[in-house]
Amino acid sequence: MQIDIVTIFPDFFRGPLDHGIIRRAREGGLVKIEIHDLRAFTRDRHRTVDDRPFGGGEGMVLKPEPIFECVESLNIAPRNQRGASRQSVVLLSAQGTRFDQKLASELSELDRIVLICGRYEGVDERVGTYLADREISIGDYVLSGGELGAAVIVDAVTRLIPGALGNEASTRQESFFAGPELGGDSAGEGARPTQVRPDSTCGSGGLLDYPHYTRPADFRGMKVPEVLVNGNHEEIKRWRRKSAIEKTSVNRPDLLDRVKLSEEDKELLEKIEAVKD
Repeated sequence: MQIDIVTIFPDFFRGPLDHGIIRRAREGGLVKIEIHDLRAFTRDRHRTVDDRPFGGGEGMVLKPEPIFECVESLNIAPRNQRGASRQSVVLLSAQGTRFDQKLASELSELDRIVLICGRYEGVDERVGTYLADREISIGDYVLSGGELGAAVIVDAVTRLIPGALGNEASTRQESFFAGPELGGDSAGEGARPTQVRPDSTCGSGGLLDYPHYTRPADFRGMKVPEVLVNGNHEEIKRWRRKSAIEKTSVNRPDLLDRVKLSEEDKELLEKIEAVKD
């Protein structure tokens, strides 16, 4: 297996990947891990990787250009062909599907994984829509960036590669293992759900965050939604709320049971669910 990590902090991984099971798996040729500095794919003298979000708001957003160019330089299959080629491009994001042992097992069956580490306020939504084929979160809390999440995924996936532990049976006997011999839910029997504070994560009252976009407004024909550039703050506010509800409904529907929704929110959710059905 090969794992590629795209990050603006390549030095972060010098420690976590050089010890224990991961080190032995690398030395044994079971997994190859490459770190790619996102700033190497910028085109300005300041090596700029971020910009302000369209529609206003706090923080900075990672730009799409260097991320697309970095991943494309790795000769990864196009998005619609990755299943057949046993490849996956994963965006680490608080808005993604929650990572668990079942997902780790799925990833361990692949030949190549690219992990894109988010930073700042987020990553331009066009990366998740047109480049990545998975969006993953390691839990219901906010970290400074995706590097810690990438390290978690690398560790969880590497130990599932045949030969990495030296004894495959030891993997099946671990907590949360959901293989055919044991069955059961990947969260473990009797596992308690992760708690999410009503004011947590994601900047939208317990919902997943709304999509973020930054310059350029038009990247390879992939355009920023018009509502974010028209200057109407009320329309922007409504669009962001609707988008947050929609993303939560798709990626983490379990959170909707723990969020206080207004009547307008409920109407939006009904329309979203009707389209999904």
